[in-house]
Formats: sequence, C-alpha cells, structure tokens
Amino acid sequence: MDPFEVIPTGGALGAEVRGLDLRNELDAVTVRLVRGAFLDHGVLYFRDQRISQADLVRFTRYFGDPVPHVRPQPDRPIKEIFVISNVTEDGKPIGALGSEEIPFHSDLSYLPEPGTISMLYALEIPDKGGETMWASGYAAYEALDPDLKQNIDRLHAVHRHPIDALNTPEPTMHPVVRTHPETGRKVIYVSPHLTHHIADLARKEGKVLLEELIAHAIDGRFVWKHQWRVGDLVMWDNRCTMHRRTPFDDRQRRVMWRTQVFGAGTG
Repeated sequence: MDPFEVIPTGGALGAEVRGLDLRNELDAVTVRLVRGAFLDHGVLYFRDQRISQADLVRFTRYFGDPVPHVRPQPDRPIKEIFVISNVTEDGKPIGALGSEEIPFHSDLSYLPEPGTISMLYALEIPDKGGETMWASGYAAYEALDPDLKQNIDRLHAVHRHPIDALNTPEPTMHPVVRTHPETGRKVIYVSPHLTHHIADLARKEGKVLLEELIAHAIDGRFVWKHQWRVGDLVMWDNRCTMHRRTPFDDRQRRVMWRTQVFGAGTG
C-alpha cells in the first residue's frame, strides 16, 4: 500500500498529494513514489504543511541540489531560499517579484542551463488574485498537427529576460521542441515572457510561427489554475511545463519561499 494518495486535478496536468507531513524525513521508497507521481503529472501540490525553511530545503534535496537563485536578494540565513513577496519592511522589500502579473514562462529559460525543478511554499496569500496557472508542454505538443510537429522539430529559439542585466552576454538558445530526459516525451518549449525569437527563420516568418505556437501552448485545454492556501507547497517540472501568476492588489500581502534545482536530468 502506498504511503500517500495522489489525486489528479482533472486538468491537463497536476495532482494533489495527500498523507505526507513534509516536516518528517521521507524514506527512499516514498521519495521514489513521489518522483514517479511528479514525472506523471508535471505539478504536485501538498496542502496544510507547516514547514520551516530547513524542511523545505531538505525536501527539495530529495530531487536534486537546491541552489541560491541567480537574482539578488537581501541577506538571509538559508541561502537556498528565495523569498517571493510584495511586502516592504523598513522601506526595503523583503523579497522579489512584487504584485504584477508574471506571464507564462519556464523558470530561467533565459540561461544556458535553465531551471529544472521549482518549489513554492505559501506563508501569506492575498484575499483575491495571485493564483498560479500551469500549462502542459506535453499536451500542447501532442495536440499539434503532424506536419507542424515535423516543421518545428529541429528549430531553436532565443530566450531573453526583459531585464537585460539578467541575460548572458551571448544569446541563449534552446530547442523549440525539447525531449524530456526522464520521460522521453516531447514538449513545446517556448513562452510569451522569455522567448524572444526563433533563430532558424527569417524574423517575420519566425514571429508568425512563434505567436502561433505560444497561442496554442497557453490554450485553456492545456492549463490548470491553482488556488493557493496558506500551507500549500507546490513543486513543478520546468522541463515540461510553464506557469503564470495572476496580478493582485499590492495592499494585500503575499509571501512565499521558493527553492530551485538545476541539472536534475536536464535536456
């Protein structure tokens, strides 16, 4: 008998895991089962958790080595924790990313080695807004016309962050279609937030194709929205999903802890 339940969302991706208290260490069998569910669903969420920063880092480490985020943050005791918040204390922000919408993207795709696994734990949430939506790159790819699949299979796209200082000196390119290194499934790997242009085509032709692919990839058929509650921990696979945050009233507090894994089977 499995030590926990996995309840799919009913959407194109995502599942809830029930029956685990993430303050406790997990045995190897449980970790293997969680990882299997993660690869099956792309996004997992665990409700009603009461974890510390050390607990979050320990849980993240089951799936790869958590590393400090590439963006600067105020000094903090556990460097692997990246605070996402709109809160200001003593005139200074306690975290990053404010309260505005963040369009669909795959974490850190503007880097040569993008993020693979991300985790987010909710400490404070607004009364309305600030939801996170995930889109399945698997489902989007599988729904493409076969001729279009063939046409895009060997194309590459340039990814850039809107804040130029965060980009690498040389353009970062990734395949338009990635093959997930653990599942072997193909996925559309472009986003409205971080994909700049298709490198292998003339700009006008590439722009039309990129807009077509993005509109398809974020179609509601492939998207699931998570309504946050305090104590939620969500983990997602950036190799086969992208996500978007809806805006919220900046007078409302939103505080999250985030961890990031690189290199957990990149491809």
